[in-house]
Amino acid sequence: MRSEQEILDLILKFSHQHDQIRVVVLNGSRANPVVPRDPFQDYDVLCLVTDVKPFIRNPDIPPYFGEILILQTPDELGDSSAQGSGHYAYLMQFMDGNRIDLSFFSLELIDQVLPDSLTVLLLDKDNRLSPLPSPSDHDYLPKKPTATAFADCCNEFWWVCPYAAKGLWRNEPTYALSARETLLRPQLIKMLTWYFGIQTDFQKAPGKFAKYLRDGIGKDMWQSLLATYSDAQGENVWKSIFLMCDLFRLAAHHVARVFEFEYIEQEDNNVTAFLRRIRAMPPDAQSIPHP
Repeated sequence: MRSEQEILDLILKFSHQHDQIRVVVLNGSRANPVVPRDPFQDYDVLCLVTDVKPFIRNPDIPPYFGEILILQTPDELGDSSAQGSGHYAYLMQFMDGNRIDLSFFSLELIDQVLPDSLTVLLLDKDNRLSPLPSPSDHDYLPKKPTATAFADCCNEFWWVCPYAAKGLWRNEPTYALSARETLLRPQLIKMLTWYFGIQTDFQKAPGKFAKYLRDGIGKDMWQSLLATYSDAQGENVWKSIFLMCDLFRLAAHHVARVFEFEYIEQEDNNVTAFLRRIRAMPPDAQSIPHP
């Protein structure tokens, strides 16, 4: 597997060979000084160019950087058109394990794409950029919730809980699991991120897909979160949903206390009781049992 220095040297060599490339920066985790290095970190490379056209659908670019395992050009996916967009990207996974996400942007877009707080300047042929601050994850730190954002999160979480429950009662596991993952989980993660922010004084990033939450929410809550990822067996999905409710409630109560927000217990109580009633219904029931 090629080293980081070998990859960076290759990127710079490529950039010097193309006069249209004027600025090259490295973004993402490899620019983050607080993230431990590992061999699977992507090289997120952004090139600012005088003309994007030579870099669109150029078959010579991917093999220049190595033997391709799989390639994706997101600007070509679906019915999108790269022409006239002012940017183009090659997402390249190589056989040796390295991955480079190489993007080309028109110089006219420089104010839109720079700076990101996780930015390391690799090349500036014309000295266009003022000295960049040291890279940090400042732009990726969690933000403190507003009262409205907190209330909306709570309301949405309890609103969507019955979706999963109805799917389970109907013996529609894919529907129930999809509702759990696409509707319930985002709200749970949002609340846990605020909880994480409190524990870390909002000075630590939770990471992509909340992968660093375990560093701030404590061992017990982290293990509870992992336990919400059940298999597809109906009883286990039911348990995971009630566990999500318990975890959401615990985090929400703490966030509400710290920021002096109102937590509407009645919504929680009503929906939790409703879930229990659905869970207790026989499969051939024609009505929901009265509380």
